[in-house]
This record gives sequence, structure tokens and C-alpha cells, in this order.
Amino acid sequence: MFQVRIHGRGGQGVVTAAELLSLAAFDEGHHAQAFPSFGSERTGAPVVSFCRIADHPIRTREPIMRPDCLIVQDPTLLHQVDLFSGLRDDGYLLINSSRELEQLPDGQRRDRIRSVPASELARQHMGRPVPNAALLGAFAALTGVVSLASVERAIRSRFPARVADGNVAAAAAAYDLEPAHA
Repeated sequence: MFQVRIHGRGGQGVVTAAELLSLAAFDEGHHAQAFPSFGSERTGAPVVSFCRIADHPIRTREPIMRPDCLIVQDPTLLHQVDLFSGLRDDGYLLINSSRELEQLPDGQRRDRIRSVPASELARQHMGRPVPNAALLGAFAALTGVVSLASVERAIRSRFPARVADGNVAAAAAAYDLEPAHA
């Protein structure tokens, strides 16, 4: 089972990112599960969502404490929350940032860590700095767990064409930034 934990703030599409990732996994014939965890439901409040992807039915329902991948949609959370808690030593890490990461969790493999200017790509392709779709494109390139085509189909199934087009373009642009999964 591949487990993903997504951190961000209300209004950044954190919950939608987990839903889209699960739809992409379903599209490829996997079992998937997505669910959020949040306290105060307001724009800007910290939000966490989870996604599990497996080749068998998923029975567990608890939050993901040992993720295989951590996606950070808001880099300001790096100094406010212990985001790296539980991330596997061989796990993947995607952070929405145009800067290289200065401080990394102990033991993390550099080849599994990426900074992606997801908000900038979203603003460029959609006119709004919502980073979730771009980060899912980068996730597809970095991990190979789902394909970019499945991410694009998930986006198109969830949004009307005028919204989907920009999100798909942002996901594709982020995918092209990342070295393809080997």
C-alpha cells in the first residue's frame, strides 16, 4: 500500500488533492481511499488530507502516520508544524516552493525530494495560486505511482472544462519540471 499525507491551508485544495489522487488511482485499476482531517473550517487554517493506494481492498481508516509520500502545499507550515513526522526514510517529499530546500529530514534521499513552484504554475495557467493540481503532476513524475494521464482525467472528471483546462495545464507543466520516474 502506498500512503500519502498532504499538508496545506484551507482554500488551497488540500482535500481536493487527495480526492483527485484517489480518482487517478481508481482510473488505473487500483483501490484508493481519500479523507481529510481538519479543525476549524476556515480559509487559512492548517488542513491535512490523506490518500491510500493499493492493489487490494483497503480496510484501515486511521490517519496516515508513516507516509510513503508527503506533499506540502504551503511552505509556511514548515516552521509551525512537525510536517516530516513519520516520513519514511525512503519516502518522497514534494514541497510547493520555488526555492531549494535548505533543511531536510534526517536520512531522506535527495533523489526523492523536490521543490516545485506549484503556486506560480497555478497562477500562470489558472490565474489563481491554488497549488494542488500542479503538485499532483509533480507527484506523478516523481513517484510513478499514477500517470499524468490519470491525473488529467481525474481533474477533468471533477471540474468544468474552463476550470479543468487550467488545472491540467498546471499539472502538465509541473510534470515536465520533474525528471520522469524510472
